[in-house]
Amino acid sequence: MIGNYQRLPLAIVYQEKAAFKDTYAGAENSIFLEANYLKPEKPITDTALVFMHPAGAGGAYLPMPTALAKSGIPVIFCNSRYRGVDSGLIMEKVVLDLAACIKEVKDKLGYKKVVLAGWSGGGSLSLFYQSQAENPSLDSTPAGDPPNLREANLPKADGLMLLAAHCSRATTLTEWLDPSITDESQPNKRDKEFNLYDPLNPNQPPYSKEYMIEYRKRQIERNKKITSWALAKLDSFKGDPTKEYGFVVHGTMADPRWLDPELEPNDRKAGWCYLGDPKVVNDSPIGLSRFSSIRSWLSQFSYELSEADGEKCGRNTSIPTLVIGNSADDACPPSHNQRLYNSIIHERKKLHIVKGANHYYFGQKDELSEAVRVSLEWLKEEGLI
Repeated sequence: MIGNYQRLPLAIVYQEKAAFKDTYAGAENSIFLEANYLKPEKPITDTALVFMHPAGAGGAYLPMPTALAKSGIPVIFCNSRYRGVDSGLIMEKVVLDLAACIKEVKDKLGYKKVVLAGWSGGGSLSLFYQSQAENPSLDSTPAGDPPNLREANLPKADGLMLLAAHCSRATTLTEWLDPSITDESQPNKRDKEFNLYDPLNPNQPPYSKEYMIEYRKRQIERNKKITSWALAKLDSFKGDPTKEYGFVVHGTMADPRWLDPELEPNDRKAGWCYLGDPKVVNDSPIGLSRFSSIRSWLSQFSYELSEADGEKCGRNTSIPTLVIGNSADDACPPSHNQRLYNSIIHERKKLHIVKGANHYYFGQKDELSEAVRVSLEWLKEEGLI
């Protein structure tokens, strides 16, 4: 017993036929999902909050899920099959993982309603899931592979909570890509004018509007070049569903917002990001999409082809939606909160910004309490608890 809730292990297993395994070890054609069930001593509702991040590990121990459980709300934090490793991640398969979790929560744990609580990268996943549950449209991945989500019979959620959420993994990566890399085969040769971390770069913070327009244009162009290369590589497989190819994406933490606090100003610290010094992270092994594969790039990180776009998916959802942003977030920029909120076209939506809060609420008891209070009030207002 921890505080006023139990933390219980939850194992979810389901079957899936695939051309090849895309996760390490385990039984063939069997998917195992590891989850934490945070069960309040005195639950105040028969609604459960379900968290899933496409690749994040350890999320069940973050301040927000724990605080929600202590408030009396049952919480299930379920890891996808790609826990901690996104190199082979297929977003359409993560949708199936989330569906398996929702079925477990309703059919075996007995909860009447499910609210998807999308934290960070889990926000666009939740929107992608719900859009396909309400309006199934995809019969393959961008690489032309299974699964067919039109035939998946995905159970619909009853509400959406988008918490410190990005618009999508593809959008986020593109806004972080280092455009000074113009040749993927020679990543050490960089265009000084667009290398944020070159002290001889004539462009220094605060960056001009003209520089930012060109910078963002080049970031998109780099993403599209990688996509074009990935499609050509896929074509070279000649339709063989077992062929894959791994590659490295260099320079993935070069968003000018980290260095220039006047760009989309909030309360974040200048020269810093949620992974540390962005100059170090830019070429560090922990950088977003540092290691990828052809099929995963197309599904997860392609600016043009990834279907898991929160803004596009948000327009195809109809359930109550809460967006909570943090004014000192050093991972999710403030524009993403507003963009996701704007993407919801119905009126049962709410946006709240927690002043001074960082991405995870680490060491921020008051800010965490505010986020939990707003969540509880919204859940009650919408009749979800």
